[in-house]
Amino acid sequence: MRLVRLHRTQRTTLPRLLGSLLLVTAAGISGVGAAAERPAADGGPAAAPPRPLGQIVPAPAEVEPGGSPYTITAGTRIRVDGPGEARKVGDYLAGVLRPSTGYPLPVTGDGGNGIRLRVDPRDGELGAEGYRLRVSRGSVTITARGPAGLFHGVQTLRQLLPADVERRSPQKGPWTVAGGTVTDTPRYAYRSAMLDVSRHFFSVAEVKRYIDQLALYKMNKLHLHLSDDQGWRIAIDSWPRLATYGGQTEVGGGPGGYYTKSDYREIVRYAASRYLEVVPEIDLPGHTNAALASYAELNCDGVAPPPYTGTEVGFSSLCVPKAVTYDFVDDVVREIAALTPGRYLHIGGDEAHSTSHEDYVAFMDKAQAIVGRYGKTVVGWHQLTGGTPVKGAVAQYWGYDETGAAERAQVAAAAVNGTKLVLSPADRGYLDMKYDKDTELGLAWAGYVPVRRSYDWDPATYLADVPADAVLGVEAALWSETLTDSDEIEQMAFPRLPGIAELGWSPEATHDWDTYKVRLGAQGPRFSALGIHYYRAPQVPWAAE
Repeated sequence: MRLVRLHRTQRTTLPRLLGSLLLVTAAGISGVGAAAERPAADGGPAAAPPRPLGQIVPAPAEVEPGGSPYTITAGTRIRVDGPGEARKVGDYLAGVLRPSTGYPLPVTGDGGNGIRLRVDPRDGELGAEGYRLRVSRGSVTITARGPAGLFHGVQTLRQLLPADVERRSPQKGPWTVAGGTVTDTPRYAYRSAMLDVSRHFFSVAEVKRYIDQLALYKMNKLHLHLSDDQGWRIAIDSWPRLATYGGQTEVGGGPGGYYTKSDYREIVRYAASRYLEVVPEIDLPGHTNAALASYAELNCDGVAPPPYTGTEVGFSSLCVPKAVTYDFVDDVVREIAALTPGRYLHIGGDEAHSTSHEDYVAFMDKAQAIVGRYGKTVVGWHQLTGGTPVKGAVAQYWGYDETGAAERAQVAAAAVNGTKLVLSPADRGYLDMKYDKDTELGLAWAGYVPVRRSYDWDPATYLADVPADAVLGVEAALWSETLTDSDEIEQMAFPRLPGIAELGWSPEATHDWDTYKVRLGAQGPRFSALGIHYYRAPQVPWAAE
């Protein structure tokens, strides 16, 4: 996935006229019924009109502007229908709004006006993650079939409020939402971001920060790349040296680190509170030097290699003929599966250049069977399709323009035969690729990836001969060879990550660069209010702050 390549000339695509017309129309009429500019409460400059309902990221499926706006005041209550998960969403919303507004915003089950969170299991139109947001003079009502939809609706409400609502200290209002209705459901069920914690280790707090950022853009998966040549990042009781020895390195020779089981459970719990499912990855049979260094018996010659702190790939491999290899895989999968309530477990499978094709196929057959034994669905990088993907397996495609036709055809054939695909093409969906030649961080083996290129592609038609219904979703992958902290993560992820999120959520008809870049530019003040260290891409008309 990370072989060095010369960059190729960037290509662009023509904007889709239908999407442009839809979003321009939404923006143009969304002020109907909204308050005109009005004097600020303190007699200062006039307050800006509320944000048009369609001017959010990801673009909503359907917008019906009109009617009176709603303004959050000191008397506003957050009214929740029922206890349990819906109440937790109400508490979350109050936690977002209280610091900046300074209002008490009690969360209550009482009826009446205010902000109402309503669960209606009978509303089949909304699906598992959809929501409907209605704004009128007396209330904002978010309706969903379940709590995940309510949570996504809350993210839309956040973006419809002024950017200062994200700050953690009292700010001047007014806190007004434009009148009308948003009805919204996701295009794809799998909307993911990957964080590589192996090349450089990131703390639980740093991972939580990234989870909060993903949630704002309605992502629902966090793929954690937990093992590689440079470091093993999860405690395994049956093989303790994986973490205590294999976890004490990283690229450049830093201290590394690993997650205890308690740490990992906390990440899983926190992600679940933001309606993200954690997809753990143990990369096999290559990318395994940290494991091979930890246990000599995993090597065919019985000799442990030294720890590795460089960035080359493809040189390591588990010993396929040895029985202990499968004891190792079974133990690791069993322990991680027990810690992970989600459906998926990723077993890598990429860049196994030190493993013969015959050995690779034999290994992946056994590894997939082990994953199934512990009740998880196999995910692997698209090289998995060079073997025999088990029924229900998911292949993650990371190829790019220079990927050969034979390899693409292999992936397409697997998709025709029932293998689902998650798309993260390296020259579009890899957030660690440099924006341009002057980008300090990141790599460029898949070429430069400016913001437009990362956004302007259609998952349904990206791979020739792949049935549209074989595409399960998209993933924005962030490898960390050059990234060491949250600031650097954010510099590479933002502003490209919201675009991948929009590809996963929004209808294809809304997909248009010319309207998207305006909506993205309006996110700049929100990034700043959230303390996100984003790259001010010159392609984007950033709003004044």
